[in-house]
Amino acid sequence: MPLSTALVITDRPMRYLKQLVSHLGHRATTRLRGDGRGTVALGSGTCALAATPDGLSLIAGAADAEGLARVQNVVARHLVRFATQEHLSVDWTAPAAGGDLEILDTVVGDYLLSHCTPPDDVLQELATRTREATGNASRMQVAHDEGALLTMLTRLVDARFAVEVGTFTGYSTLCIARGMADGGSLITCDVSDQWTLIGRPSWERAGVAGRIDLRLGPAVETLRSLPVEPLIDIAFIDADKANYPAYYEETVARLRPGGLVVLDNVFLGGRVFDPAYQEQDHVAVRQLNEFIAGDDRVESVMLPVRDGITLVRKR
Repeated sequence: MPLSTALVITDRPMRYLKQLVSHLGHRATTRLRGDGRGTVALGSGTCALAATPDGLSLIAGAADAEGLARVQNVVARHLVRFATQEHLSVDWTAPAAGGDLEILDTVVGDYLLSHCTPPDDVLQELATRTREATGNASRMQVAHDEGALLTMLTRLVDARFAVEVGTFTGYSTLCIARGMADGGSLITCDVSDQWTLIGRPSWERAGVAGRIDLRLGPAVETLRSLPVEPLIDIAFIDADKANYPAYYEETVARLRPGGLVVLDNVFLGGRVFDPAYQEQDHVAVRQLNEFIAGDDRVESVMLPVRDGITLVRKR
C-alpha cells in the first residue's frame, strides 16, 4: 500500500514539470493544470507534480511496491535526463501506506481545540455520555472544533431548513440546530435509535428539540421522500461511506442556490490517497471526491479539518 514523495531542489520547477508532462504524454495519461500542478498516470501507478518555491514536489502512488518502483524510476530517469544545465537529485522517501499517514498531529489537534470557543455544559455532557455509552464507537462523534464549524456555517447561510445524514448520538445534530434561524427545522436521518436516544435529553436541555425531526430508516429513502424543490439551506453528510454518492446527489438536487453541503471523512484516515485501498468505502469516497471537483453545479473546497471535510456551495 505504498506512497512515496520527493522534493527535487531546482530554481526551474515549472520547466521540468512541463517537460515531463509533455514528454510522457505519448505513453501515459498526463494533465497540466494552470495552478502549477500536473499529473502523470502510468499503467503501474501515478505521480502528482507541483512547482513550489523550494523546487519540484513529487508524490508517487501505486497499488503495490513493484508498481511504485516503476513510477519512481520512470519519473526520476526522465527528470535527470532533462537536466542538461544542472544536476538534479530525486531522493524518494520510504514507501508508506495511506492509512499510516498522520492526518492531524496530536499537538495541532490540541491547539485547535484550545483556541476555538469552548463547548458549553450541554455539549460537554453529551460528549461524556457518548464516550461512556458507546466506547470505541465514540470516534464517530465529530470533534468539538468541527461541531463549532457546523454551527458557524449554519448561521452564515441563515439556515431555516437543514438535513443531516448520520445522527449517531446527536452531537452534530445539536450543533446544527443551534445555528438555525428561529422557526427553522432540521431533519436528521439514522437507521436506528440505538445511539440517537442518547442525544435527545441534550436537545431538550439546549432548547432545540422542537427544531429536530429524527427519521429512522435508510437515509436515501428519507431524502427521496423530500420535496424536489431546492429548499435545503445546509446539509451535513456523515454516515455509511458506500452511499455517499447517493446522499450527495439527493441533497444537491434539493439544495437552494447558495446552500451548502458539508461532507465529513473525505480522507478516510488517509486511505483515499492510497490506490492500494480498494474496498467499497474507499472507492466510493475517492470517486465522489473526484466527481465533486468537476461538478459544474457547485463550487467546492476540501479542507484538512480532522479526517477531511468538503464544503460544497450550489451555484
